[in-house]
Amino acid sequence: MIKLGIECIDEHLDYFEGKRVGLITNPTGIDGNFKSAIDILQEKTNLVALFSPEHGVRGNVDAGVKFDSYVDDKTKIMVYSLYNEKRRPSKEAMDSLDVICIDIQDIGSRFYTYIYTMAYCMIACKEEGKEFVVFDRPNPMNCVDVEGNMLDLRYRSFIGYYPIVQRPGMTIGELALLFNQEYEIGCKLKVIKMRDYKREMFFEDTGKKWVMPSPNIPTIDTTFYFNSTCVLEGTNVSEGRGTTIPFKMIGAPYINADALADKMNSFNFEGIYFRPAYFTPLSSKQTNAMCGGVELHLLDKKKFRPVKVGWALLDVIRKMYPNDFTVREPYTIGRPCMLELNTGCGYIKDELYDLDEQFKILERETKEFIKIREKYLLY
Repeated sequence: MIKLGIECIDEHLDYFEGKRVGLITNPTGIDGNFKSAIDILQEKTNLVALFSPEHGVRGNVDAGVKFDSYVDDKTKIMVYSLYNEKRRPSKEAMDSLDVICIDIQDIGSRFYTYIYTMAYCMIACKEEGKEFVVFDRPNPMNCVDVEGNMLDLRYRSFIGYYPIVQRPGMTIGELALLFNQEYEIGCKLKVIKMRDYKREMFFEDTGKKWVMPSPNIPTIDTTFYFNSTCVLEGTNVSEGRGTTIPFKMIGAPYINADALADKMNSFNFEGIYFRPAYFTPLSSKQTNAMCGGVELHLLDKKKFRPVKVGWALLDVIRKMYPNDFTVREPYTIGRPCMLELNTGCGYIKDELYDLDEQFKILERETKEFIKIREKYLLY
């Protein structure tokens, strides 16, 4: 069993002595005995503020819902929302503390908001002369496998702020180091490392218990499916939200399940099998509509390449159903659409390259990012 960053705090208590502490966390911020990082820091440091990412400190806010600051019922400590228009701590909050910490379970994806909540707070710490601490946690998909295209900054957003690949293969602490130096945030940063963690570990190898980081990531395996099928979020194809297996099952009313499964299985992608499936989402896209599609079955985590498979799935559905498949319009006129934000580029939406050319881009830019990330690896 590994020791999480938060479980190593006793070795670093001198760092917190005499400092007013703020904490970014959510229900995943626990130790091996299910004790909250909030309780741990309240006992061992002068915890004066809590900061809430998307979904709330206690996980009681739906995806995408903006909310204001409030007082935490349990601790009576002020909770400052970081999921609002500014996405960063207020001047009032920054003046009340000396150091901001983060203890959150990331899922290893470029388009997951928690890592950019961290980045915005690091920028605020630099501007206000405060310190930033990361209690490191495992990447559930391991820290060996890297995959994806580099984000084009023309498509910068809260689900992709720095030019990293979709599956960077880094812990949240390593990403903080990358953001701070490579992309020149320049705050005073401390990463409290895990003990006995190995890069090749999947989450189940760590001996820790999984707590879902957000409502649609219920299981460890969902992290793999999310990195594959979330690109469909920007289309009229359901990515399985509103079902019991989000991102594991995808489809639309116009899709023939058997035909799509046959086509996807004909690629012989390693580590994954596509089963014909029918389902009716109870919320989100295609609500109450019978959808044909596929259920993804993860056979081998070491061999599965979720980004490549997700791009193939998108390309296949678009070509099989050109008169039915649509890309969703941008939420704001003049801004990139969700498909561009999720893929971090414009050439997927605009169909500038065939699938083989897309795969070559993935391979080339993955190699580029592997070189960039090398000096920030801690394990």
